[in-house]
Amino acid sequence: MKHSFRSDSPCIVAAMRAATRRLTQLYDEAMAPTGLRVTQFHVLSELNRRSTNPPTVGELAEILTMERSALGQTLRPLARDGFIDLGEDERDGRRRPIKLTKKGKDKVVSGRRYWAGAHEKFEHFFGDSQLVLLRETLRGVAESPQLPDAFQPANTASRRKS
Repeated sequence: MKHSFRSDSPCIVAAMRAATRRLTQLYDEAMAPTGLRVTQFHVLSELNRRSTNPPTVGELAEILTMERSALGQTLRPLARDGFIDLGEDERDGRRRPIKLTKKGKDKVVSGRRYWAGAHEKFEHFFGDSQLVLLRETLRGVAESPQLPDAFQPANTASRRKS
């Protein structure tokens, strides 16, 4: 008798986390020649896209839908290796934008082909139109301002009236 090592859980969170771990492993393998994990490459790429108006740690955490502490752990080795600089805003001394260094920009450029190769393989495997739908669905979950309201206890207003 052959055993199945697949989960039968109906939990959407479990399925999403398993898919995330699986894709992260595959992308990390593809990114290995760069010395970066895909999460690090994603941070550098996001900073590259926002180079004209670099975000603070808090802003970047919000953009990436990450906890600040988790982002801090991701940023430490990037700063240590000279890819980013926690700078100072000339207009507001309290604001500390995260700036991509020249070395960081070069790393994004050199890493892009490895990321693109992994993305292309997943797109080929999953299908272009399915991938567009999947990305839209996942971004909708990640970015929906109404989703937190859906998790509020039902009849909160009526209980307050009682």
